[in-house]
Amino acid sequence: MTTAPEPPQPEPAGSGPLEGLRVVEVGQLLAGPFCGQLLGDLGADVVKIEDPSRGDPLRQWGRELPKGQSLWWSVVGRNKKSVTLNLREPEGQDIARSLIAGADVLVENFRPGTMERWGMGYEALRELNPGLVMVRVSGFGQDGPYAERPGYGAIGEAMGGLRYVVGDPSTPPSRMGISIGDTLAAMFATIGALAALRERDVSGRGQMVDSAIYEAVLGVMESLVPEWQLTGYQRERTGAVLPKIAPSNVYPTKGGTWMLIAANQDTVFARLAAAMGRPDLATDERYATHLARGERQVELDTLIGEFTSELEAEELEALLVEHSVPHGKIFRPVEMLADPQFAARESITEVDHPVLGGLKMQNVFPRLSRTAGGVRWPGAPLGEHTEEVLAEVGIAADRLADLRERGLV
Repeated sequence: MTTAPEPPQPEPAGSGPLEGLRVVEVGQLLAGPFCGQLLGDLGADVVKIEDPSRGDPLRQWGRELPKGQSLWWSVVGRNKKSVTLNLREPEGQDIARSLIAGADVLVENFRPGTMERWGMGYEALRELNPGLVMVRVSGFGQDGPYAERPGYGAIGEAMGGLRYVVGDPSTPPSRMGISIGDTLAAMFATIGALAALRERDVSGRGQMVDSAIYEAVLGVMESLVPEWQLTGYQRERTGAVLPKIAPSNVYPTKGGTWMLIAANQDTVFARLAAAMGRPDLATDERYATHLARGERQVELDTLIGEFTSELEAEELEALLVEHSVPHGKIFRPVEMLADPQFAARESITEVDHPVLGGLKMQNVFPRLSRTAGGVRWPGAPLGEHTEEVLAEVGIAADRLADLRERGLV
């Protein structure tokens, strides 16, 4: 009798598939640093270079600052070693080049031209380190007529097409409640970094990864452009629904909470109709097909809303589970922290913070079966690893003290 092989066991927590990879991050705020966070989450050794006088401005960001600590920084700065270094001074630039010479990846998100002024443009750095993958995140990319303009995430969201289609049709273009343009650009930057590292395994050569925020937003806009080019159809703001995709909306429950139900496929709609005690809806010619439901989207949503509003959220969820209808409660953190799915997968992890104690935050995603990453520490105090990291490039304690006295670290 053959015994089935056991599934691969994960490595010790926090190792990660990128363990042994050295990343130097010289960006600030979110678009570059989120790329550094993702690489660090997967095990890379991330050295974050910060201005000695104030550090990354993200250290002061956030609506709530318990005990003076930025919770935003605790997440985006996690798994990174903080090194202070004044990159505006030639001596600071020389030290940075020493660190970059031994790095696999450099992440930066300054305005294009800044790194070149500091003698750290791609052409100069690849002479120093031919295998370097230089990841550059900016509003408009490294070339083109807009390249040197300041470009925040919100601008990229506007130009990439997202802002125009977000919100209710009765209101001006809206925004999402997170910095989606910055994080999309960082995700594309991370994909580019990993692709360039894979290619380096073949060629032995590094290259530059150029991630523009407006292009990252454009990249997720589905068929927006060809719809306009070939048919003249312009997507508009549609609030909580996608036009002609029905039923797929949020519906009220008796207790005042909301439930998202997505039952736009024919077979799934039949299951929803059965759950409603109205199996006849699935064969009614007004609702039987995808196209028919799309034409009667408003009346169908009204019909479903009348049904859901008679049930408590727990009753409705049990019924939808019983009939295999895709659904989801509209979660806030309070629901996330109490949910069994989140708990079973440890979607939220707790990290020891030196000031705040046990700090809960989102875990590392995606999951790898054997070399899953992990949160090793939250955002570090400013300059905590300066001595440790600079010692690696031969800077002794007496010189470090001199650099500190002159405000260079």
